[in-house]
Amino acid sequence: MPLISRATRSRATRPTVRSAAVATVVATALAAGLLAASSSSASAAEVRVHDIQGTTRLSPLAGQQVTDVTGIVTGVRSYGSKGFWIQDPKADADPATSEGVFVYTGSAALTVKAGDAVRVSGTVGEYVPGGESSGNQSLTQLTKPTVTVQSSGNALPAPVTVNAKAVPSAYAPDGDPGDGGSINALPLKPRSYALDLYESLEGMNVRVGTSRVVGATDPYSELWITVKPHENPDRRGGTVYGSYDDQNTGRLQVQQLAPISERPFPKANVGDALSGGAEGPLDFNQFGGYTLVARTLGEVKDKGLVREKTRRQTKGELAVATYNVENLDPGDPQTKFDALAGAVVSNLASPDILALEEIQDDNGAKNDGTVSAEATLKKFADAIVAAGGPRYEWRSIAPQNNKDGGEPGGNIRQVFLFNPERVSFTDRGAGDATTGTGVVRSSGGRAALTLSPGRIDPANTAWADSRKPLAGEFSFRGRSVFVVANHFGSKGGDEGLTSRHQPPVRSSEAKRLRQAQAVNSFVRDVRKVQKGADVVVVGDVNDFEFSATTAALEAGGALKSAVKSLPRSERYSYVYQGNSQVLDQILTSPGVGSGFAYDSVHINAEFAEQNSDHDPQVLRFRP
Repeated sequence: MPLISRATRSRATRPTVRSAAVATVVATALAAGLLAASSSSASAAEVRVHDIQGTTRLSPLAGQQVTDVTGIVTGVRSYGSKGFWIQDPKADADPATSEGVFVYTGSAALTVKAGDAVRVSGTVGEYVPGGESSGNQSLTQLTKPTVTVQSSGNALPAPVTVNAKAVPSAYAPDGDPGDGGSINALPLKPRSYALDLYESLEGMNVRVGTSRVVGATDPYSELWITVKPHENPDRRGGTVYGSYDDQNTGRLQVQQLAPISERPFPKANVGDALSGGAEGPLDFNQFGGYTLVARTLGEVKDKGLVREKTRRQTKGELAVATYNVENLDPGDPQTKFDALAGAVVSNLASPDILALEEIQDDNGAKNDGTVSAEATLKKFADAIVAAGGPRYEWRSIAPQNNKDGGEPGGNIRQVFLFNPERVSFTDRGAGDATTGTGVVRSSGGRAALTLSPGRIDPANTAWADSRKPLAGEFSFRGRSVFVVANHFGSKGGDEGLTSRHQPPVRSSEAKRLRQAQAVNSFVRDVRKVQKGADVVVVGDVNDFEFSATTAALEAGGALKSAVKSLPRSERYSYVYQGNSQVLDQILTSPGVGSGFAYDSVHINAEFAEQNSDHDPQVLRFRP
């Protein structure tokens, strides 16, 4: 899981350079997430909403008291971050200045409704959703408000339409190196950069027309749409993330203003259409950045997305698959076991070797020292048989308690399932959590593992609080095949694409890079003994096919990422914030050759109803 994926809620006329006093307030108070009030005040005659928003991401009036700021209420939120949005119907001529702003009321009673003309006095603040350490941009808002309703039933300011023509193709400017890579103080250029456009509309009434869904409805009642239907589309309706420099500028998150208890949020899969679009204030939140909080929301039109099925391997083909089953433990409902098992049999065509990630111990997240996962595996294996599949056997190594990351007490690990009617496992030694396997030359001159199953370099600090790779030696039709099952460190701690730092800081990559180097070194050891050995490295690598992690795995020609054999529009196993992307991979050694068949089997990531948040991957080849 990343964190990707919880993986898991921002402004021209007036001075573009803040005073030293205000700059000091910003610098010292942002760490708290909300700028403190100062004793200074601004004249009501001078201050309009666009004066508060200014021409950069930080308000030039941050920390100041303002009086009688006028506007029309465009939306009221009674849950989460409670408050309402106002918009000045008399816009200035500067496209960089937003005419809308959020008024945070906290626990105070909400006494306004959409269409009210109000005067608001309060403190200008910059709130960083998720806190300063998140790297998120800030949200300009008014706090501790005093509100006077002047009239009701007024027409709302006409919405600004966000569409393909309006959104620039460039995503964001490069951050200021003198300001730690931040874009906060840079003048907004809404005609040049997508993030600047969205920022210039922060708090304003916006609308999108009928749009394609590129991120399915999640458990938090959110979905993602694109206003650019031709931007890196895949054949199933999503938008492919294929480069750090191609972030897909047309993506927007959509929520609704109405509480779920009053109006259920629609269920949508990738490729469905949000017919009629949505209209409401543009917010910025911790879990996705710029978000249209819909006052009016269209209907979801089902486009009939179906779960894929891969073909069955032929008699001479070995099918190796990887599947992250998302914290599976015996306490999960039988329906989850049955659904996952049914997918193994029906959608994956009962692969010969199946590497599983996120198998939890026998009592799941109960943190009592239990590390065995035999009950979990037996329940899963039984479910596969009940679904019409083979009686899989399994091999794994139990981790030390709470040493491999993941949910505390869950003790997730990788596991090999294999069909003994098609392939045999070569058991060697008694591997444990702290003893690493090695590579030796057998009496026949071929590579052999000293421990099978065995862990790769478990003492390496790259694996601290992370899953150690599981290596196993198999035999198929008289030929040895080495499989390494992985679950690299998550993307937790990485900044989002909408970060105030551009490019965003990807701090978690350093650990995965070292993990990839360790696995690459092991594969090289195998090939030093037997150059043509068949080595297959599989698992949740938690990184993209174009990442430094994948490059480190491939270094020296030891491996090649098999997902790259697919057209670019088909390279994905996970959908995060509307971007279809690669996290799960299978890599092959030169011995496997190029005559393999690869399939990313899309059965989860694109759907509102999921049995896991990952799509499994299957490789078929002739050893």
